[in-house]
Amino acid sequence: MAQPRRQGQPVGRRERKKAATRQALADAALRLFLRQGFDQVGVKEVAEAAGVSVTTLFKYFSSKEALVFDREDAREAAMVAAVRERGADQSVVDALHEIMRGHVSALPSSPALRRFHALVEGTPALAEYSHRMWMRHEQALVHAISSETGADRDDVAVRALVRCALESRRLARLDEDPLAALDRIFGFLRSGWGAPEFVGQSPRPGALGPPRPARRPDRTDPPGRPAAQEVP
Repeated sequence: MAQPRRQGQPVGRRERKKAATRQALADAALRLFLRQGFDQVGVKEVAEAAGVSVTTLFKYFSSKEALVFDREDAREAAMVAAVRERGADQSVVDALHEIMRGHVSALPSSPALRRFHALVEGTPALAEYSHRMWMRHEQALVHAISSETGADRDDVAVRALVRCALESRRLARLDEDPLAALDRIFGFLRSGWGAPEFVGQSPRPGALGPPRPARRPDRTDPPGRPAAQEVP
């Protein structure tokens, strides 16, 4: 049975070769996609450019779209670490906010990054795949938060928090001021929808309270039909 590699121990020759093949495929794919367009390039062309067979390509990547997103595992590990290794005075929500600020502020700044983002956003298949891959980080974050807080992994509140946090990146990027939009989203996650700053004014008494109870049915209500609601 193979022993796990110790931290800092050099990677073996076989592992280095596999990593190099994977990187060559990802580099060749991105180069071709940027030059010719995603839909105009086939996997056979990518494999040939990397000097491998199509069979080998699919040993490393499950689909053509996956060739563009080859760093999702590292991204997920970084997000989980940010939750687990947060400061003693930092809440889980604050940690998630910091993570998302890093992703939102990392908008295309160089020509290469701008071309990459234009490729993804301009190709429906890639945009959808990118979003699906991003939302797959939900399970890992739920597990990390549950372990840190003692909450149940099936707790809907934990899942709702993580899902909202992950969705915040896409929502914020649609705004003219992405970082300000992100801060507003996380302000909502901390305070709740009923906070005055989210409704624009102080809520009137009873506006956020329970709804009025339905009127009891009387003889005029047909059998099986719900009772009519009171009209204020």
